[in-house]
Amino acid sequence: MSIQQHQVRAAEMLTAAGILPVVTVHTLDQARAVSAALLEGGLPAIELTLRTPVAMDALAMLKRELPGVVVGAGTVLTVEQMQQSIDAGADFLVTPGTPTHMADALAAAPLPVVPGAASPTELLALYARGFRVCKLFPATAVGGLAMIKGLAGPVPDLKLCPTGGITEDSAAEYLEQKNVVCIGGSWMVPGNWIADGAWDKVRDAAAGAAKIVARVRGR
Repeated sequence: MSIQQHQVRAAEMLTAAGILPVVTVHTLDQARAVSAALLEGGLPAIELTLRTPVAMDALAMLKRELPGVVVGAGTVLTVEQMQQSIDAGADFLVTPGTPTHMADALAAAPLPVVPGAASPTELLALYARGFRVCKLFPATAVGGLAMIKGLAGPVPDLKLCPTGGITEDSAAEYLEQKNVVCIGGSWMVPGNWIADGAWDKVRDAAAGAAKIVARVRGR
């Protein structure tokens, strides 16, 4: 498939998700339980960050055991991590930022990619390479809604997944933007809930997030 086809698929997956929980786990049991709780609450897609030693094994395990969960590999920093994520069965890849060598590799990746950027210049560089779906990160720190609204005029076909600093209270306003396909957030998966095994809280917070998507998107 071409980069254009993969970008269409990325837009479809993120639009279907609406809200993408950004998940960090330290054990396989945590990965299994938190993903099941999110799915039960109505959030079927996650961005599993590669920030812990167990992350890659957790990704592979989730793809084997919970086929109903769409798993994106997040915090992909190197070409090696990109390839490892592909080998582990990731459904898509997400980067927090995209230096030139990573952009080259991601453009040739055999699956959907959501490259990260923090400025109009970075986003336009990715746009020139064929990317039409990008992660705006850290969203609130680089302008938030004002940045997103400002980009909608000059590049209306560039779709964004803003992540970083978005809360349950601000989620709806971000989702209402015409150039936003999805938002990333961690309010439904805080580290202390995962550490404590508070899966009922995760499930209930996911249900609340799913209601926001349904209300804004008319589902």
